[in-house]
Amino acid sequence: MTYRVCFVCTGNICRSPMAESVFRARVAEAGLDDLVEVDSAGTDGWHEGEAADPRTVTVLRENGYGTGHTARRFAPSWYARLDLVIALDSGHLRALRRLAPTERDADKVRLLRSYDPAVGDDPDVPDPYYGGADGFDACLEMVEAASTGLLAAVREQVKGRAA
Repeated sequence: MTYRVCFVCTGNICRSPMAESVFRARVAEAGLDDLVEVDSAGTDGWHEGEAADPRTVTVLRENGYGTGHTARRFAPSWYARLDLVIALDSGHLRALRRLAPTERDADKVRLLRSYDPAVGDDPDVPDPYYGGADGFDACLEMVEAASTGLLAAVREQVKGRAA
């Protein structure tokens, strides 16, 4: 049975597609790509149908990640098929929990950086949209750092399903 993870930010053109690309690569490297499905969405529909922000695409390409992406808006009905919903900041976390049809669905929502043991006091991945390229580089670093812990958690869930 496939384990499904969806990364969510505001517009689905910067942070969440970056997290999707990085995590999909980690899943493939771990040999779990037949067992884990990875995608992303936005809490708002401003950019539906658009490609990822060109700065996101540049940072991903420069670091060897895939870049194919089309923005979409998160729908509450998706909770039924998702196992884990990963929010990129605390605002997304609150919005996604409010959208959840049930308490069980709300429990599926986690902050990405909660999987980074070195996170410190600020668990949010800052929105790089209004800044320069350095913000996108910093975003990638945060996503990569959290992806190791997230992969370990997902691997445990997948292993638990196979047992």
